[in-house]
Amino acid sequence: MTFTKQLREENNDVFEAIFKHPFVQGIGKGDVPKEALIHYVKADYEYLTAFMHLYGVAISKASSREEIAFFNKQIDFVLNSEAHPHNNFCDVIGIGYDELQRYPLPPTADHYVKHMMYHAYNGSLGELVAALLPCPWTYFAIGKELIRTYNPQEDHPFYEWISFYADPGIVELEMRKQLDGIAEKANTDEIARIKDAFRKSCLLELSFWEMAYTCEVWPLENKVGV
Repeated sequence: MTFTKQLREENNDVFEAIFKHPFVQGIGKGDVPKEALIHYVKADYEYLTAFMHLYGVAISKASSREEIAFFNKQIDFVLNSEAHPHNNFCDVIGIGYDELQRYPLPPTADHYVKHMMYHAYNGSLGELVAALLPCPWTYFAIGKELIRTYNPQEDHPFYEWISFYADPGIVELEMRKQLDGIAEKANTDEIARIKDAFRKSCLLELSFWEMAYTCEVWPLENKVGV
């Protein structure tokens, strides 16, 4: 069994909780509250901007041109491809994508970004990859699960979102191979840190869905839509 397959088994409880979350199930059913979609896009736009910065840190930690090329490709994917599922949500709610950009991160998203930054600046490349991996991996798993459960057709309001993340060519597959390679050379202490970074990011993925669904804001701030 590869290291990342072991990680998947050890964190199956979190994956299952993500699949069952009402926001995720609402995507499958084609029924998510407008306010939740707005809150999600606002937060995810800024989260993905931070994600690209973290790939940049990974480039600085890379030891080969192959690794540099890998992370550079991931930046290109986020920058030029992941706007597509955001636009699907915006089309459903009837709001322009540019209207939902450059908002402050809600508490959970802010914590998630800083969790990854901690491993980026204080840990190894393996820790950083482990902290980053749950984002593409859980989304790939969600896409496959929603297709399996709901079999959406082209008239489904979130067909494009689901189809995008269910694509077997998504970056999750390549990132897993990279982390497997890193784990083969890691000592026991680093493996423990890698596992901790991975699980916390999985849990924060679950919390991100809850944050969006409940329109979480900082204390003393009002929940305000667009």
